[in-house]
Amino acid sequence: MRFLQLVKILLWLHKYKLTRSNVRITNMPEVNDVQSQLNATNVHSIIVPHSEVEIREAIALAATLDVPMSVAGGRHSMGGQQFGTDTICLDMRSYNKVSAFDREQGLIEVESGLMWPELIRYLHTNQSGDGVTWAVRQKQTGIDNVSIGGSLSSNIHGRGLKFPPFISDIESFKIIDHSGETHVCSRQDNAELFSLAIGGYGLFGVVTHVTLRLVPRQAVKRMVEVIAVRNLLPRIDAALQEGFLYGDCQYSISLHGDEECHPGVFSCYKPVADGRPESGQQKQMSGADWAQLYRLARSDKEKAFSHYQQFYLGTSGQIYWSDMHQLSNVFEGYSAAVAGNRETEVITEVYVTRNSLIPFMADVRRDFVKHQVDMTYGTIRFVEQDSESFLPWATECSVCIVCNLHVTHTAEGINKARDDFRRIIERVIEHGGRFFLTYHRWATRDQVETCYPKFPAFLKKKLEYDPLLRFQSDWYRHYATLFETH
Repeated sequence: MRFLQLVKILLWLHKYKLTRSNVRITNMPEVNDVQSQLNATNVHSIIVPHSEVEIREAIALAATLDVPMSVAGGRHSMGGQQFGTDTICLDMRSYNKVSAFDREQGLIEVESGLMWPELIRYLHTNQSGDGVTWAVRQKQTGIDNVSIGGSLSSNIHGRGLKFPPFISDIESFKIIDHSGETHVCSRQDNAELFSLAIGGYGLFGVVTHVTLRLVPRQAVKRMVEVIAVRNLLPRIDAALQEGFLYGDCQYSISLHGDEECHPGVFSCYKPVADGRPESGQQKQMSGADWAQLYRLARSDKEKAFSHYQQFYLGTSGQIYWSDMHQLSNVFEGYSAAVAGNRETEVITEVYVTRNSLIPFMADVRRDFVKHQVDMTYGTIRFVEQDSESFLPWATECSVCIVCNLHVTHTAEGINKARDDFRRIIERVIEHGGRFFLTYHRWATRDQVETCYPKFPAFLKKKLEYDPLLRFQSDWYRHYATLFETH
């Protein structure tokens, strides 16, 4: 069967005279996500398009072969969203140009495979003269090489103190459906598809172009202090009153010591009018520094936090551009630290109300101590309500708690991680919160439905917009089976 499918691919390539084009097809490869590395998947083939025409032709090929498609970008999602066993995997990373830039309105249209660093670099190098200098408002921090299309598909967020998720920055996008038809989606046009595809994990078609709303670029000063986590919320309120725009708190991953005095490094950023960033003079951690920190996080958690706080306290007062401070080489260090190991980290991200933050953190801490959970990273961020996406994870103004758990790639290690994450979700449900669907697919059906009451309706909408199930992933197949939708 695979041989016959390969023959069909070759015939199709000849028909469309693509054997000498930029299209690259790899047959029957194994793919994986780049962080957890727990999603090794044998796909039917990989197609690397460079144009909208080639994307349409790939969809036509999938229809001819009767093979489903999956869509991948930076490959940072950990729940199998970008891959599907025996699917044609559309690798969007070479579809990465800026299509249009409206400096009058502060709008930029990009191809969906463009990565955040390239977008920020374009904005830095293509603005001069009078008028507003534009910048992106937010991107996810810690990881840079995430595509704009992937950011849309998972509805990411950054470290803004008063920003809704990424959907609020999206003016419109173009998506090609299962039949090859292009739809322009915005709050006015194809509004339902707009709300479904943002946070829809690539299940409704191939997003080809995204138009983003930009904001004026500002110089911001970083202020850093070490505080007890229990004092974080009053400190956030004070920072907002003082005009700070960005901030987060990296809390200690050591569970020793007094629960009431559990420390965190609070960094926040305030616009300044009388300074310019001097990148050559800024203190910053290298990829090698981050790699060493990740290794310490596994072997000596107290020392890891000590190193982290010492470094960040030394950066207090530094000035950055409002977009550049969101870039990071953290993942470079992580990748180096885990190279060649069968031990990685899996993220979970949950959301509770402000009033629930401290009791939730206390409950989870006690659970981690009881069950000997190996946490290697933790941060607290803040997100405003998302009232636009079909599957909102920020249904109200929320505190976001992120923790990375160390996972050994054995049956025992993976089962423990699954059980640990399920207990985290149980704690968050007890406090009326939710969890992010992006990082694993270990939640039970009851947990998913409690946090996402519209999830069954989401799966039905998937069938309405893609009745032939042209776009699939192992993530989708898991939940479709869990909810018995096909």
